[in-house]
Amino acid sequence: MEKQKRFILPESEIPTQWYNIVADMKNKPLPILNPGTKKPLTVDEMTPIFCRACAEQELNSTDKWIDIPEEVRNQYKNYRSTPLVRAYGLEKALDTPAHIYFKNESVSPVGSHKLNSALAQAYYCKKEGVTNITTETGAGQWGAALSYAAKVFGLELAVFMVKVSYNQKPYRRLIMQTFGAQVVASPSLGTRAGKDILTANPTYQGSLGTAISEAVELALNTPNCKYVLGSVLNHVSLHQTVIGLEAEKQMEMAGEYPDTIIACFGGGSNFGGLSFPFMRHNILDGKKTEFIAAEPSACPKLTRGVFQYDFGDEVGYTPLLPMFTLGHEFAPAHIHAGGLRYHGAGTIVSQLIKDNYMHGVDIPQLESFKAAELFAQAEGIIPAPESAHAIAATIREANKCKEEGKQKTILFNLSGHGLIDMTAYDQYLAGDLTNFELPQEEIDKTTSKLEKII
Repeated sequence: MEKQKRFILPESEIPTQWYNIVADMKNKPLPILNPGTKKPLTVDEMTPIFCRACAEQELNSTDKWIDIPEEVRNQYKNYRSTPLVRAYGLEKALDTPAHIYFKNESVSPVGSHKLNSALAQAYYCKKEGVTNITTETGAGQWGAALSYAAKVFGLELAVFMVKVSYNQKPYRRLIMQTFGAQVVASPSLGTRAGKDILTANPTYQGSLGTAISEAVELALNTPNCKYVLGSVLNHVSLHQTVIGLEAEKQMEMAGEYPDTIIACFGGGSNFGGLSFPFMRHNILDGKKTEFIAAEPSACPKLTRGVFQYDFGDEVGYTPLLPMFTLGHEFAPAHIHAGGLRYHGAGTIVSQLIKDNYMHGVDIPQLESFKAAELFAQAEGIIPAPESAHAIAATIREANKCKEEGKQKTILFNLSGHGLIDMTAYDQYLAGDLTNFELPQEEIDKTTSKLEKII
């Protein structure tokens, strides 16, 4: 009998609710603070930047299940459920006793998981009468997703794309423009934040923190406009839990339950999206699943950052978030995994790390591309450089199983494909990519500037 490789849910089984893990956490994340008063932020204080529905979801710590609007679920039906795939080819290539599965989010119309939250946030903005939205994007996955979602719901979108990625990934920029978005290389001369940064450092190639500053400033200064974020915040991870809720049912179809769950980590949206539905069983039922967040060694906030209140952007427009951070002035190296070049972690993940429900691992750039190459040859899918970090961490775990002679079930999230990242693969195959060693002095320099609120 032929082994089953792909598990897909019928349309009727697509989740009707998102899962809010904060409601089940024994230790809630510390409150987000108003930077002026240092008091917990209220929904009303968030609404000048965010639409009210997202602000309410951000601060919701009591409702475990939140309904997915029918208009959003109807859009999900265009590509969900995404397949759960048994990676027989990778298992064979590694000669491992491990059973490896991946959730293939690359099949969405824009090629990544980002659309799950983009559709939700665009819908909420449209429902509230918002006409314009702004955002930032690193590698361009989020910008592409929101550009499509904005067009679906009839919104005008301005995207500030980190300048190094704007130049590295021109096709992502063109995707956004094809969907009708205005795309600006950040830092730019179009905002006060951008002008100040370029005045201080004219050759600066940007960071997600810089792009967030510009996007927030434009939202605050544009009538009937809101800022929309692609990761880090609680409501973004909430929308992404459709991934893990599907994967739960699909793992049941496969007749297995994961011992280890892995996802790459930038701000936490795809990691939380896959992990949180499973993690609730660790919290409530005593399950012992191991959760691993794979971050780039060039931007290691989970393993080498400090836990402190920090701004989500470089200039300081955002609320203060309690998180593991490298400091909002940290300038990451120009690695190709642009979506992982962010200085901080979300508040939920930061608390879960403190409570030992999960941990991070650092992946050097060359190891991630080597893993991506092997995965492409074994499974026929070229992964995004961000997703390659999860694959590299999976390979580490699978090799441990081989060395120890143990069988484990590993599940990872293939958060996006890399078909628009081929210049990165070109440089890797030509031997032109390098690893970046991050000196401790750089981390100490930026984290020492943080106000010691905790």
